[in-house]
Amino acid sequence: MRSETSPLLKVEGLCRNFGGLMAVDTLDFDVHAGEIFGLIGPNGAGKSTTFNVISGFLPPSGGSVRFRGEVLPGGKAAAASRAGLVRTFQHGSYVRSMSVGDNIRLGTVSGTPRPERAGRVREVAALLGLSDKLGETAGTLPHGLQRLVSIAIAIAAQPKLLCLDEPLTGLNETEVGTVLKVLDGYRRAGDRAILLVEHNMKAVMTVCDRILVLHHGTFLATGTPTEIRGNDDVIHAYLGQAHAK
Repeated sequence: MRSETSPLLKVEGLCRNFGGLMAVDTLDFDVHAGEIFGLIGPNGAGKSTTFNVISGFLPPSGGSVRFRGEVLPGGKAAAASRAGLVRTFQHGSYVRSMSVGDNIRLGTVSGTPRPERAGRVREVAALLGLSDKLGETAGTLPHGLQRLVSIAIAIAAQPKLLCLDEPLTGLNETEVGTVLKVLDGYRRAGDRAILLVEHNMKAVMTVCDRILVLHHGTFLATGTPTEIRGNDDVIHAYLGQAHAK
């Protein structure tokens, strides 16, 4: 699904340190329109820090993030969002006291006529199996459905780059299947891409076109799922023999 045009996202020499700790060290990768790009690695590998820098929640200590041909200003999440880069968080991105419908409406583009926003809410809810939950308070839903609400909010914004931080945590097998189908459809609809951080290796290997593996904040390997499964360094550092089979 990868486009052969200029990359949608280009990360060059990205570094981020916290005092004397180098959390991300000289990272290079790109994401093209039409693909799902996976970012994986052990806990503490630097995945969330990379996400935080790319999405503007942290400034880089070095290097650059170029999105749609323009360098994103470091540490400015609102600028990244306005440019079309939207992310979710590991622990959910929704307002517990609001209804599911109102939460999804938060993700729709500000200034859009009310009927169009209402239609977008219904469309996204249907995609994620939330149509019968629109009037319910988000915080009262089971954990798996709360995760789906967070994903729905991000998709409602129709970003060019959808950055998902462990979206499948706590989902049952049916919910995982729903999300993977939605993600596959989303990246196929025009000049969009998805950057995915996820520990569910079965899902990653199923849905991703390319994968980058981090280890201790540094590049370990990149390639297709087949290449990553067969990479001895990745097997040793992260996947283990059971996941590689």
